[in-house]
Amino acid sequence: MVKSTSENAQKSSPIATKRKAAHLKKRSAKKAGARKRVGVRSTALREKALCGKALAPGAGTSGNAVFLVGFMGAGKSSVGRALGQRLNWLFEDLDDRIAFREGRTVAEIFRDNGEPEFRRAEHAALKQVLQELRGGGTRIVALGGGAFVQSGNAALLKAGGVPTVFLDAPVDELWQRCCKQASESGTERPLLSSRDRFGELHATRRRTYLKAALKIETGGRTVDAIAAEIADVLGLKKIALRTEQGEVE
Repeated sequence: MVKSTSENAQKSSPIATKRKAAHLKKRSAKKAGARKRVGVRSTALREKALCGKALAPGAGTSGNAVFLVGFMGAGKSSVGRALGQRLNWLFEDLDDRIAFREGRTVAEIFRDNGEPEFRRAEHAALKQVLQELRGGGTRIVALGGGAFVQSGNAALLKAGGVPTVFLDAPVDELWQRCCKQASESGTERPLLSSRDRFGELHATRRRTYLKAALKIETGGRTVDAIAAEIADVLGLKKIALRTEQGEVE
């Protein structure tokens, strides 16, 4: 006859009791290890966002500015505005500053004087922004698609010690975004005349974009989610009140 469970429990031997205690201890250790692995995984995800490298001192440690880089359609302006609203920081599109300084649109500069003249104006505008930041204040700056590719501009940003963030997305998604934007605004963009040319230029420039301090995937994500990730990974602090004036829209 099999005795009841309570009887078996009452008559358990000291050896059985020790085995049970050892089993419970082993299970507890496994749970602790699992919790540790979760923490390690979270840290790994953060490090993965940093393109597998830490922000080097002097190459992206400034706490008062962020420069967004990427191809056309990456969402630099949209994300920049969202990030500015989240942090109460000023947002600026470098192309708007160029147009203001030159007294004409970017398209007009290209049309009348060509790319070399535009790149000169672009470099001068970027240098001005960095000089202003040395005087204080906070700023989020969206760079044009070709700005970060220019070695002179990249050198200025590195010397300024400001973090650069590459907004990345699949080329097909970038193409679709650009076509949609052009259709809705009624503007003509020469680069959109050829999907092959668009893809080739993207592939060429992307190699340089990957040199930015931080890479953020934007494909299929909302602007707010992207802005939140940038703020979290870089540890950007929200300011209580804007005291600067002259935000470029």
